[in-house]
Amino acid sequence: MGRKLKLALIQQHATKNIEDNLNRGVTACKNAIRQGADIVAFSELAFTYFYPQHPPKGDVRPLAETIPGPITDIFSQLARESGTVIVLNLFETFENITFDSSPVIDSDGEILGVTRMVHIMEGACFHEQGYYFPGDGRQIVFDTAIGKIGVAICYDRHFPEYMRALKLAGAELVIVPQAGAIGEWPPGLFEAELRVAGFQNGYFAALCNRVGKEDCVEFEGKSFIVAPDGRLVAQAPAGEDIVLIAEIDLDEVKTCHAERHFLMDRRPDIYQQWFK
Repeated sequence: MGRKLKLALIQQHATKNIEDNLNRGVTACKNAIRQGADIVAFSELAFTYFYPQHPPKGDVRPLAETIPGPITDIFSQLARESGTVIVLNLFETFENITFDSSPVIDSDGEILGVTRMVHIMEGACFHEQGYYFPGDGRQIVFDTAIGKIGVAICYDRHFPEYMRALKLAGAELVIVPQAGAIGEWPPGLFEAELRVAGFQNGYFAALCNRVGKEDCVEFEGKSFIVAPDGRLVAQAPAGEDIVLIAEIDLDEVKTCHAERHFLMDRRPDIYQQWFK
C-alpha cells in the first residue's frame, strides 16, 4: 500500500487585518482536514501583510509574536482534534530578536520545534534584513507522525547546501513557505529549481506561495508539489485563493534515483577542500 498521505497547501492573500487573515486561514485548514489532509502547510507570513515590502521604521518587535502563542495555540488545537500535522510560518519574536519562523505542529498538537530562515534577502520590496535575524539552522527536519518533514523558508531554497542538508538530516518531505512575486524570476524557474532539488536529493518538496497585490509587490501563487523523481505532482493557479490537495506516497523516497545512486556515490571526504 505504501505510505500514502494527503498533503494540503493553503494559498491565500493577506490584508492588513490580521484577524481576517487568520479566520480565512483557519477556515481553509478545516476545509483541508475535511478533505482528508494528513498535513497542512501555509505560505510565508500567511496571516500578516508582507511587512518587508518597506524598510522598517523603528522597532519591529511589536509586529512579531511568540511561539508558542495565540496563533500556534489555535492550530495546535486543530491538529490535536483532527490528527493532522500543520506547518505554519510567522513573524516571530524570541529572546528580544525577530525571525521568519516556521513552527511544526505534530498530529497530537505538540510543537516539535521551530525552523528559522537562515539566509536573509535584501532588495526592492524585500527589505528582510531589517526584520529578520538569521536562524542558526539547528532545527530543519522534524520526526512527525507521518514522516520526517523538513522546512526551507523562501530564500533558503536557493542554496543547494541547505537543500542537501535537509536530505542528510533525513527529510522525506520538504515544505517551502514562500513569498514569491509575479515577474521576480523567469517563468517556470521556481518549479524547475525545486524539481531539481527533489530529484538530486530524493524527497518530495511542496512550495506554498502567497497570492495577491499588496503595496509594491504582487504575489503570484502557483503553489506546487514535486516528487523525488523531479516530476510536478500538482500545481495551484496563479492569482487565486485555493486549497491545493494532492496524494503522495513517501515510499517513493526509498526507490528514487538519489537513494539508489547520488547519495551512495557522494564524496564528502573531498568536499571539505571546496567549501570554506
